[in-house]
Amino acid sequence: MALLTLIALPFLAVVLLAATRRASRRVHMLVAAAGSALGLAVLLSQADMVLSGRTVAARLAWLPALGLDVSLRLDPLALLFAGLILGIGLLVVVFAHGYLAGDEPTARFLSFLMLFQGAMIGIALSGNVLLLLVFWELTSLASFLLIGFWRDRADARQGARMALTITGGGGLALVAGMLLLGKAAGSHELATILSRADLVQASPLYPAILILILVGAFTKSAQFPFHFWLPHAMAAPTPVSAYLHSATMVKAGVFLLARLWPVLAGSDLWFGIVAPVGLATMLFGAGVALFRHDLKAILAYSTISQLGLMVMLLGFGTAAAAVAAIFHILNHAAFKAALFMHAGIVDHETGTRDLRRLGGLAAIMPLTATLGMLAAAAMAGLPPLGGFISKEMMLTESAHTLLAGQALLVPALATIAAVLSAAYSLRYAVALHFGRRRTGDAAAPHDPGALLLGPPAVLGGVALALGLLPMTLAGPLVAAAGAAVIGGAAPELHLSLWHGINPALLMSVGAIAIAVLLLRHHAAVARLAAHLPSPDARRLFDAVMTTAVRRLRHLSALLHVASLQRYLVVLFAVAAALAIDAALRFGIPAGHRATTPASPAAIIAWSALIVATVAVVAVDRRRYLALIFIGVIGLVMALAFVHLSAPDLALTQIAVEAVTILLMLLALHLLPGAPPRLSGVPRRVRDGVIAAVGGLGTGWLAWAVMTRPAREGISRFHWDNSYPRGGGTNVVNVTLVDFRAFDTLGEITVLGIAGLVIFALLEPAARGTAGRRLREWRSRHRFSPERHPMMFVMATRPLLPLILLVGLHVFLRGHNRPGGGFVAALIFSIAMLLQYLASGFDWTDARRRIGEHQLIGFGLLVAMATGLGSLVFGAPFLTSSFGHFRLPLIGEFELATAMLFDLGVALVVVGAVMMALAQLAHVAQRAARHDGEDAA
Repeated sequence: MALLTLIALPFLAVVLLAATRRASRRVHMLVAAAGSALGLAVLLSQADMVLSGRTVAARLAWLPALGLDVSLRLDPLALLFAGLILGIGLLVVVFAHGYLAGDEPTARFLSFLMLFQGAMIGIALSGNVLLLLVFWELTSLASFLLIGFWRDRADARQGARMALTITGGGGLALVAGMLLLGKAAGSHELATILSRADLVQASPLYPAILILILVGAFTKSAQFPFHFWLPHAMAAPTPVSAYLHSATMVKAGVFLLARLWPVLAGSDLWFGIVAPVGLATMLFGAGVALFRHDLKAILAYSTISQLGLMVMLLGFGTAAAAVAAIFHILNHAAFKAALFMHAGIVDHETGTRDLRRLGGLAAIMPLTATLGMLAAAAMAGLPPLGGFISKEMMLTESAHTLLAGQALLVPALATIAAVLSAAYSLRYAVALHFGRRRTGDAAAPHDPGALLLGPPAVLGGVALALGLLPMTLAGPLVAAAGAAVIGGAAPELHLSLWHGINPALLMSVGAIAIAVLLLRHHAAVARLAAHLPSPDARRLFDAVMTTAVRRLRHLSALLHVASLQRYLVVLFAVAAALAIDAALRFGIPAGHRATTPASPAAIIAWSALIVATVAVVAVDRRRYLALIFIGVIGLVMALAFVHLSAPDLALTQIAVEAVTILLMLLALHLLPGAPPRLSGVPRRVRDGVIAAVGGLGTGWLAWAVMTRPAREGISRFHWDNSYPRGGGTNVVNVTLVDFRAFDTLGEITVLGIAGLVIFALLEPAARGTAGRRLREWRSRHRFSPERHPMMFVMATRPLLPLILLVGLHVFLRGHNRPGGGFVAALIFSIAMLLQYLASGFDWTDARRRIGEHQLIGFGLLVAMATGLGSLVFGAPFLTSSFGHFRLPLIGEFELATAMLFDLGVALVVVGAVMMALAQLAHVAQRAARHDGEDAA
């Protein structure tokens, strides 16, 4: 239950923030802070148990047929990462309260932030690699929303697109890699996979598995050459940058490497790819950071370098290096979050982040300067801070590593990276806080209040404590997390500032000394570095994307033409060809089952159906008449369902026909009555041949199936279990909302998307060529002032509540009698459609009180929440429950959770229909407005 609570709290905060979006920013901050604080409290309540060696696990059946369960596990590695995510997340929320301007939409910002937090917690706690993939992709989506939060800025939009493109592409590779990993290990459960390292590495799929998973991890953690998205992500608000760079997004790739270390590490291929990539990234990021002038750019490239350090240590493949990586994850989270907050304070108080315009802040902002210098010293690896210890651990491990047969190559390059890291850290601390003030500063910058200073002060204190009391503060957690990474007992751990005079200490002292020299001659070194070739990753990315889009448009122009008729011809021709091929090769013989004589009523209905179908084709250019014949076809089908004892289908068919016909009438209101003929005789002959082949083939297939003996299938299960297990006597409805509820959820999701597509298609209908044609047609066909007859108007007004009452009755009876959410929604829609037809677009549209987007979104949320509710009780996703209750005066009645799911279905259907209505209304209003403007 604790793990489910950890997962649920951030998403619950998202819902509460959406519900209180009109409240004050203080309420928004309290909701987000409460979500993080409660999650941290729940996590800490499990810490003793986890650190004692026990793995806390929880499992709920979700899609067992696909091997996808909600499988959660909390081991020391997950405890470490979840603690960072929640702890730093809480501090970021507090910092954001002081940082964001008063007019910022804090509910939107914090809902994105909590969505991000929930996705990262999901990655850390996932016990199934398929579930991990779900949360992995959610982090990409949430980061896109956060980076592009200031959507009026071009750099924010481009940074968000770049991050989504790179990490999303890596996510696709990761999906393939995880599926292959599950195939090689024989399970998608993480515990099983980690115990089968020999089986996975002996598999011929191992190279593909490793490369695909590494692509996913490298893109997420900004490893070279996928690093370039991260500096552009600094267009996000500073609280986002502090969170993204320290505890979330970029750490996800490092976490994945650590999580899968027992099963993937130890091979030459692992070392040959991971260690060099990490080493190159560490060097590249440090080198670029030294010559940047924007404070956040310096920190962004330093993050790239520090991530490379962690990846390199994990790539070494030794237990001691893995433990060093774990300890540096802690240090980096503390000092990097503090540094980004510090940069945000400087920007907030001075109005600039350009290091060339800043200086002397120690004299006027002493508290801010102290925190900045403390965090920068930790990043430089200076004693007595925790960064010094983890840097020495890195240098020790690099001194013991051979690369390409060279014993000195890795330690030499690691020392150079340490020099550059110390240099950019010291430059950040010295150039910003000492020296003379530049004229570009704000008039009177000063230390901010506690909301801005408090979070970095806490993080700076942690960075200092990790150096002074490393074994007391972090020893047990690092040892336990290291053991979880290694998959066995961790090596003996000695976290200390002093290990005597050894090669690592000498390398570290030399690196700091050279860094001081670099800092003294930074201007000269910068001029020299300016002449070195430096490809602009942003320009390269833009060029690649532009080229790809241009070529894809060319390919699309070859394959796609603006002709729906041509698409349909190809579709039906291919389907007919495949069917004919199957019939010729396998045959479709008819059975010998006795037929039932047709009644006179059936013959009359069948004849009417044929006549109406032929009439639709014959009068296709007379749209209103064709619409009448289409209604006749629907009515005959409904009568057929009644004759065959299918009242649910008949009721649905009639309602669908009514809604469809009314919607089409409203759409035809905006179109000419007799369109020009677009098809010549040869094309009509071709279409007729394809239609005849398809129709005759389908008819013969139906005849062949119906004349064969009936076989008992799954329908018997539905019939026998509808009431005992679903609580309803209407088998059709129980099947839709219980036995096949997942299918229904997918269908209403598609319906909701279709509603949004209607919005996208009709929104520009009054503009461009379509709008010009519409206005020309309206100018030739002026509407009668009597187009809303008084009798029709007055008749539909009292009908509205009556029809709504009928719809409610159909909804409530649907579990046991013909009806249900879908049919009820159609009846509700008919009530609204009648108002549009009788009183017009403007009158009805002005009286809508609920938006269509909200209806669709809320309906999907209700349906999803109903399904997720079953997981809380240990039942599979979308399992329904029911019970009988008694109230005075009312008597005994039944309630089923499926009613809530049916409510979600109804809301989505009504929302989709209302979306079409609203857009038709808006098209008419915009066209009328354009007419008025043209006349003026």
